[in-house]
Amino acid sequence: MYQIILEKKVQKFLLKHKGQPLVAQFRQALTQLALNPYQNNLDIKILVGLPHSYRLRIGKWRFLYEIIDEKIIINFFDAGARWDVYKWE
Repeated sequence: MYQIILEKKVQKFLLKHKGQPLVAQFRQALTQLALNPYQNNLDIKILVGLPHSYRLRIGKWRFLYEIIDEKIIINFFDAGARWDVYKWE
């Protein structure tokens, strides 16, 4: 099983949406990803330009993460709406 790490930005996002169905859906997705991050039925795509990075879509929300196979870790580093989450500077 992979260890899941949520960076502070993702934790704040989830606290902001506490009690909404989004949080429950995200927890279900985490369970599936922890078992096998490469074979699941989630809406996941590879991020272009960032090695080993992916996005998980739940409705209009995006969760960006990277898989570190050497350490058996999935690190979620960003979360937000589609129009905000892909802006890097």
